[in-house]
Amino acid sequence: MHTSKPSRRTVLAGTAAAAALTALPAAPAAAGAAGSAPAYRWRNVVIGGTGFITGVLFHPAVRGLAYARTDIGGAYRWDERTARWTPLTDHLGWDDWNLLGVEAMAVDPAHPNRLYLAVGTYSQPWAGNGAVLRSADRGRTWQRTDLTVKLGANEDGRGTGERLLVDPRDSDTLWLGTRHDGLLKSTDRGATWAPATGFPATPDPSGQGVTLLVAAGRALYAGWGDGAPANLFRTTDGTTWEAVPGQPAGTSAKVPVRAAYDRHARELYVTYADAPGPNGQTDGSVHKLGTVTGRWTEVTPAKPGGTTADGSADTFGYGGVAVDARRPGTVVVSTNNRWAAVDTLYRSTDGGRTWTSLKEPAVLDVSETPYLRWGGEQPKFGWWIQALAVDPYDARHLVYGTGATLYGTRDLRHWAPWIRGLEESAVRRLISPPSGPAHLISGLGDIGVMYHERLTSSPSRGMATNPVFGSATGLAQAARRPSYVVRTGWGDHGNGAYSTDGGRTWAPFAAQPRLAEEAPGPIAVNADGTVLLWTLVHGDGTGYPAHRSADGGATWSEVPSFPKGATPVADPSDPAVFYAYDTAAGTLLASTDGGRTFSARATGLPSGDSQFRVVAAPGRTGDLWLSAKWNGLYRSTDGGARFTKAGSCRASYTLGFGKAADGAGYPALYQVGTVGDVTGVYRSDDGAGSWTRINDDAHQWGWTGEAITGDPRVYGRVYLATNGRGIQYGEPV
Repeated sequence: MHTSKPSRRTVLAGTAAAAALTALPAAPAAAGAAGSAPAYRWRNVVIGGTGFITGVLFHPAVRGLAYARTDIGGAYRWDERTARWTPLTDHLGWDDWNLLGVEAMAVDPAHPNRLYLAVGTYSQPWAGNGAVLRSADRGRTWQRTDLTVKLGANEDGRGTGERLLVDPRDSDTLWLGTRHDGLLKSTDRGATWAPATGFPATPDPSGQGVTLLVAAGRALYAGWGDGAPANLFRTTDGTTWEAVPGQPAGTSAKVPVRAAYDRHARELYVTYADAPGPNGQTDGSVHKLGTVTGRWTEVTPAKPGGTTADGSADTFGYGGVAVDARRPGTVVVSTNNRWAAVDTLYRSTDGGRTWTSLKEPAVLDVSETPYLRWGGEQPKFGWWIQALAVDPYDARHLVYGTGATLYGTRDLRHWAPWIRGLEESAVRRLISPPSGPAHLISGLGDIGVMYHERLTSSPSRGMATNPVFGSATGLAQAARRPSYVVRTGWGDHGNGAYSTDGGRTWAPFAAQPRLAEEAPGPIAVNADGTVLLWTLVHGDGTGYPAHRSADGGATWSEVPSFPKGATPVADPSDPAVFYAYDTAAGTLLASTDGGRTFSARATGLPSGDSQFRVVAAPGRTGDLWLSAKWNGLYRSTDGGARFTKAGSCRASYTLGFGKAADGAGYPALYQVGTVGDVTGVYRSDDGAGSWTRINDDAHQWGWTGEAITGDPRVYGRVYLATNGRGIQYGEPV
């Protein structure tokens, strides 16, 4: 994630919405395609969660209706009838990738079908502006208003809020708190927006701005994350805002993270931390305000500080807060960033005078998502707990989000992931083996490598172990020896591993290059599994020389002639041949001595963009394809000596192969690219002579340019990597 801060922006009124965005049938075939577009069914490869759930919201007036938001993977609606989450923002396409992060959501208690989302993943200068999505049918269809300000759903503070609110006095009035542009107001149900007059706080270009909006009776409260003159404001008339009097000592330098109103006791609970989170918090507290009396009371369950049994510092902030809609004085709060003692929930039934921790008696059942055992450990109760909600119709139905899942309980003791249908993986690598029990092996951000025995259930082995990695950076299979698979990634106990049983079990390389720990880039294995090439790439993109091993990772030697930072590609038939693309020079290089040396072949190819991918056609020597992003698609049939541009597509972002169509003499090609004027997922059965679009406008998933592969055993099946919506797979119907 980029961490540079945006410059100050001037806020202007937003534009009115365009036409409603509806779920459409499959689009017609793209220009040049062979025949009409086939009907495709798209589903998630099931893993279960895997990303940061930043908000959960039960509808106060409809039993069983709930919504969830994520930092990069869109929003979801809980369907009580099917007991699944339904994704609501898959219609957002390639150009709108920045809108897959949901900054805030709001429902209208008086109109149960209305739903509002404030979307925008980054507030950096290179990112687009945010938008507000408006639905009158619980997210089935949308209208959209583009904003003139940026939002930051995947930045610090993404677990605060909600920052979006329907005014309880008037359903046509909405409020939106922004990070760097103050408070916005709409009087036409979100169609247009303007700065709210009378809001006294001055935005800080590097601050958090409005962190929460909550209604307490007919008053509205706004949390402010940038300090002076106060960090909590209110209005009783929708026009005049004031700092809430008597704010507790010690909170002025803290961030109000979340708030919840007990309407029976007329008390507003506020959680505080010394940073917005989810990381970086070391101190925090919980306070409640009597909204009638104006009296503040500290009700912090446990003070941060001190040490744990092993001597570690017990530092943390407070995050989520939720109240029982039917029982006054019943409230739940969460700690956050409590790594030493592990985060917990505290519950009180007497207005915060006494508290009970729900962590110690908890029984966690993660059998449906085994990766939550984190490589054989006991599952953790939680971390990054800022999303927290109590079902207004069932006080013992409590849910909370973590950095990887959403836990739920019906009895306050037994907990399990409440996650069916919600998939938020950022997918980096995909392999579809030609044989063996698994049709798919994946490399993910944060969660490492998965071996998918079935596409419809979470992998029973969980994360690949021995060693356990975080984000995967490389995944490769020996083409003529598919039982041999290698992987690389970010880890604390080694950064490379190999498998001799097709990816079911793993062992670490006996050694690794010196820089591998801080720069574990992609890896390739030659056709018979006897040579490894590992490129070292730092997290900031800095490339280092590749390293070669001919003894299964026991020893490594530098390859000086390999272009720094390039991705190595093995020829699928000839074990002596590797390829690499020098993106800076626009040159294809090849090795014919098993990766010891590389020399230039074709020159004058597209350059200057980091997203160039060389893919070797399966079962063929020297049959290479260059996917060159905005420059289109190129092919070489002579090992990279010459390339010819395929005229059938204008842009190509990622490319892969699958089983050939009946009677076809060449494997099916799949790509994310632009044919004519339409960017989508395409299949070609005639070697890129023509393309057929196989996704539709309802299934776009934002940015999908990382990886794609067909299934070598099932014609028409394709696996697609998304950046926040997990692995999608499509099949003809």
